[in-house]
Amino acid sequence: MTQAKTTSQPPVAPRRPHSFTRHGITVTDDYAWLKDAKWQEVLRDPGVLDPDIRKYLDEENGYTESLLGHTAGLQKTLVREMRSRIKEDDSSVPSPDGPFAYFRRFREGGQHELFGRMPRDGGVEHIVLDGDALAKDHKYFKFGGSRHSNDHKLQAWSADTKGSEYFTIRVRDWASGQDLADLVEETDGGVVWASDCKSFFYVKLDENHRPMQVWRHKLGTRQADDTLVYEEQDAGWFTHLHESTSGRFCVIAGGDHETSEQRLIDLAKPEAPPRLVAAREEGVQYSLADRGDELFILTNADDAIDFKIVTAPLGAPERKNWRDLIPYRPGIYIIDLDLYAGHLVRLERANALPAIVIRELAGGEEHAIAFDEAAYSLDTMGSYEFDTTNLRFAYSSMTTPSEIYDYDMAKRTRTLRKRQEIPSGHNAADYVTTRIMAKAQDGAEVPVSILHRRGLKLDGAAPLLLYGYGSYGMAMPASFSANRLSLVDRGFVYAIAHIRGGADKGWGWYLDGKREKKTNSFDDFAASARALIDAKYTSAKRIVGHGGSAGGMLMGAVANRAGELFAGIVAEVPFVDVLNTMLDDTLPLTPPEWPEWGNPIESEKDFRTILFYSPYDNVAAKDYPAILAMGGLTDPRVTYWEPAKWIARLRATMSGGGPVLLRTNMGAGHGGASGRFDRLDEVAIVYAFALWATGMAEA
Repeated sequence: MTQAKTTSQPPVAPRRPHSFTRHGITVTDDYAWLKDAKWQEVLRDPGVLDPDIRKYLDEENGYTESLLGHTAGLQKTLVREMRSRIKEDDSSVPSPDGPFAYFRRFREGGQHELFGRMPRDGGVEHIVLDGDALAKDHKYFKFGGSRHSNDHKLQAWSADTKGSEYFTIRVRDWASGQDLADLVEETDGGVVWASDCKSFFYVKLDENHRPMQVWRHKLGTRQADDTLVYEEQDAGWFTHLHESTSGRFCVIAGGDHETSEQRLIDLAKPEAPPRLVAAREEGVQYSLADRGDELFILTNADDAIDFKIVTAPLGAPERKNWRDLIPYRPGIYIIDLDLYAGHLVRLERANALPAIVIRELAGGEEHAIAFDEAAYSLDTMGSYEFDTTNLRFAYSSMTTPSEIYDYDMAKRTRTLRKRQEIPSGHNAADYVTTRIMAKAQDGAEVPVSILHRRGLKLDGAAPLLLYGYGSYGMAMPASFSANRLSLVDRGFVYAIAHIRGGADKGWGWYLDGKREKKTNSFDDFAASARALIDAKYTSAKRIVGHGGSAGGMLMGAVANRAGELFAGIVAEVPFVDVLNTMLDDTLPLTPPEWPEWGNPIESEKDFRTILFYSPYDNVAAKDYPAILAMGGLTDPRVTYWEPAKWIARLRATMSGGGPVLLRTNMGAGHGGASGRFDRLDEVAIVYAFALWATGMAEA
């Protein structure tokens, strides 16, 4: 490894032994003190952080700066390159609704979005929200939801100004451009308008940052006078809102990672109580769309592991009345359904490749929209309008920038509405995207998507960045990223491991990587690295692993279990202190996460399972690759102390290798910096670290 000469010594976090015993097992945690006892207050006001903890985090930031400071010029170059690939005045394709078409866009040099509209068939733009102007007095600013009222006179919008994901809702008058006096605080950011546009529904977060309550706010009144509409009693369930496909209902969607339940509020009768669709049954998930007097329900009921679509009468939607429309087909995972007046659209995935299938509801005839590349990403984009034959979708691959199409479902014709522009130029023919299958130790075939420059010699000399996630059934699409080209153009191979724990190969692929099977995710990632080495894309100690959040847990586990394969590991907001977090039921995400990881409070088996793999609890006296951990002080999802404790224990325990670095963003949360260009600074740090770890920072 090429390392900078530095006299800076790494900070040493004092050991303050803290032990606890659960299920007869005693665990010692020397760095528990890094968790501020008043962490809930820190989320709202970072200024109240314990001075000892702040001093330590500042010292770690200083040490990281001392070791990576010599890459400052490289980081600036990387930011310049990445920024040159961004169309600075980019805008979305306007989405029609009644007399208008609504859009979002950026101004040249702007960090934040502008929300606006124009006449439906084109004409003068009218901007209602200017993100740059709203952000100017805040270190951090991020929009939450933004939704116009049905009469097109008002725009409800929300923003977070701390990075703690507490969103404040305001309402802006389109005519005057001014906000009304209404102020609704500590919400999840989403809004659903009542049909008469005189009130809206929202979800309030509780003192533990959990979305448990649905409220209705009448315009012109104080939040203190709002009406509680629904309250979830199970601390392990989260509650969210959205409009139904037809726009007739507000859908209250509740659930954890295994079970769900939905309720409907008739938006024409906003004071009527919510109506239950089908009562919760453990392990049964469902989501719904409505059309006339019928519901279309996507569900895993009746052991449909990869999901099926059923119908039910709106007047009697309970489970006993569900009838199969699209039956369960093993290995074909139905990701999502979208419903229009005359068509049902489903997004499916088989063997890690997505497809859009359209069903004409009158006759039942189906057809698919097909694509040719070896690996690609596909997404439907929804619509404000229900009675339309137009479907908007997005396509990209690792070599092809994003393309937005309007597809006429009746005529079966597609129109390209937008192709992502790369102002500095991009020739897809200069790059190759391909896929290999890695064989895991139990024989499972793990797809690995690969991007490299054309002409790469397969001699094992190239450095490689291997990205993985592998949790919650989230698939990692083989989509286009302009930022990656800064590594690939410097000779890197970029690879995505579609490991178990994600749903890349169906829901069963997810189930094979959770709870007692979690270690399959880690083994799949190591197997992917070995397969890339065997195929001569790279060599051992030429690979940099990269993952964030639950993917950061993957990075921590892989560093413990297969660190010898890697030159470096980047763990962004890493969920590495799994056992301690799952034992603390006051943390925002803990009860809802028990179905994913297990409940070590109640179950000795779950306790032992998590203790066996939790990255923080398995740090050992061995050599580690260079590690960069990145956290956010106001992150309510993966709290700042997880990476801080992990790096402290690594430094105190490891016998060689490294260095191990911690960088905490003292003014941001889970998503890092909020501005689109500020975020590039953090990407540049990751890429500079990867180049440095593989001895290429000076090249």
